[in-house]
Amino acid sequence: MRYLFDHSTANRIEASTELTNVAEQRALEKAGFTRDGVLRGAGFRAGQWRDGVLYSVIRSDLGQRLARRALACRR
Repeated sequence: MRYLFDHSTANRIEASTELTNVAEQRALEKAGFTRDGVLRGAGFRAGQWRDGVLYSVIRSDLGQRLARRALACRR
């Protein structure tokens, strides 16, 4: 993420996953993504409409995360 923000004008990165994919949701949150909400009926797979979850990181989130990490290292 940092590379993209450092080398482009992008302000937002989005990721989505199925509501039932809890492992991927944990991985996105661990990577610094924020859960924006549930997208009902967002994808069709295996003969069913499935709900999705939308995650994002915006440029200012990255700065806040780095500041929190620096404070934690000082303790």
